[in-house]
Amino acid sequence: MITKERNTEFWVISDTHLIADSLHDEGPAFSRMQKTSQGKDLYYQEVALTAFMRMAQRKKPAAIIVTGDVTFNGERVSAEKFAQIFKPLKETKLLVLPGNHDIFDGWAREFRGKKQFYAGEISPMFWRSIFDKSYREAEDTDPSSLAYSVQLNPQYFLVLADSNLYGKEETTAAPHTRGIIGDEQLKWIEKQFRYAQDNQLRPILFMHHNLYVHNPAVNKGYVVDDAAKLRRLCTRYNVKLAFSGHIHAQNILGPQDFTPTTEIVTSSFCSNDQGYGVVRVHSRHITYVRRNFDMTRYLTEKDKQNYTLEHFHKYLKNLQLGSISADMMQSELNKYHGDVNLVREMGKLFGWMNYHFFTGHNYIKQNELKKIYVSKAYKTLIEHHPEYRLYLKTLYDTSAHSNLQVKIKY
Repeated sequence: MITKERNTEFWVISDTHLIADSLHDEGPAFSRMQKTSQGKDLYYQEVALTAFMRMAQRKKPAAIIVTGDVTFNGERVSAEKFAQIFKPLKETKLLVLPGNHDIFDGWAREFRGKKQFYAGEISPMFWRSIFDKSYREAEDTDPSSLAYSVQLNPQYFLVLADSNLYGKEETTAAPHTRGIIGDEQLKWIEKQFRYAQDNQLRPILFMHHNLYVHNPAVNKGYVVDDAAKLRRLCTRYNVKLAFSGHIHAQNILGPQDFTPTTEIVTSSFCSNDQGYGVVRVHSRHITYVRRNFDMTRYLTEKDKQNYTLEHFHKYLKNLQLGSISADMMQSELNKYHGDVNLVREMGKLFGWMNYHFFTGHNYIKQNELKKIYVSKAYKTLIEHHPEYRLYLKTLYDTSAHSNLQVKIKY
C-alpha cells in the first residue's frame, strides 16, 4: 500500500518521449528529427522532467503515474535517464507502464553530426530492471506481460495494464501503433478486479492505448484491439475510471453503453502545454483536473538564462502550430492555390483547430462553430481536401462537457 491516507492525491502524465541528451549532439541529423517529430519537443525534456520532479518534491503527491511512451523511440539509455531523473523522489512513488514506443522499438537511434546510429533497445527484462522501484510497489505482476497492480490506499486499487505489441528480441522494424491486451493478460486483469471486489477496493485501470473511440475520424491503432472484452470486465466489476494516452490529445469520455467507466486520455507532456492530471481520491468520490505545468519556477538559475526555457509554453505552441500548419499545410496547399493569404489562413485555421483538440480546450459555442464553417478558409480547405472534412468536424465539441475536469461519484 502506497499510503494509508484515505484522502490522497496522485498525478498522471503520458507520452513524455524522452530522448536522453547523451544520445545526440544537436547536429544536423538530430535537427532533422526534431523537425519531423510532429510537434514533440526533443531538446529540453531532461530539463522539463527534472523541473516536474522538483515540483513533486515540493507538493508530495502519493504517486506519479506515467501511461506509456516514456522514451522517444525505445532507447535504453533514455529509459535509464528517466528513472534517474525521478530517483530523488522520497515521498512520491513513480509508477510507470510502457507504451508502443518503449519495448523493442526498431527506431531506437542516437544522432551524431549528419548521421544516425542504432541505439540499444529495451527488453521486458531491462524495463523491469530499470523501473524496479515501480515493480517493488506491486501487489501482483502478470507473468505474460509488463502489467502490475498496486494498492494506492485503503480504498483504491490501481491496475496498470500492458497494451503493447512487441516481439521477443531486438528488431529493426517500426513499432506497432495498435495494441492488444491478449487473453492471458485479460485473465490476470480479471483476477485483479476480483481481488479488489473481494477486499472492498475500488479499481482504477491504466494503460497506454484507449478503451474508447475518442475521435470518430481517427481511431484505428489507438483503441486497444480487444477493447470489447476489456469493457465487459469493466462492466462486470464496476470499474468507474480508466486512464490512457497514445493519441497525444486531452479527452474525457463518460460511461459508454453499459460500461460504467469514464476514460481520461492525457495529452503528451512533451508537446502542447505540458498537460498533466491531478487526481484526488476521497471516500465517496474522485476528482480529476487537468493542469498545464509551469516549469519556470522550478528551473535552476543557469536554466533561466535560456530564453526558450523561460518561455517554454510559447516555444511548445509554436512547435505544435508550426508542425501542423506552417510546414505541412502551406507546402501542400500551395500546389492548389495562388492566393498566399488564403493559404496562410487555411494553415492557421487547421493548426488552431488541432491545437484546441490536443489541449482539451475544444468546447465551442454553436454560433462560433458556424462562423468557422462558413469562412472562406474552411470551405476552400475541405473543397480541395475532402479527406479532412470528417476529421475537422470531430475536433470541436458543442455539448459543453469538459475535457479538463470530471468528478466520479461512488
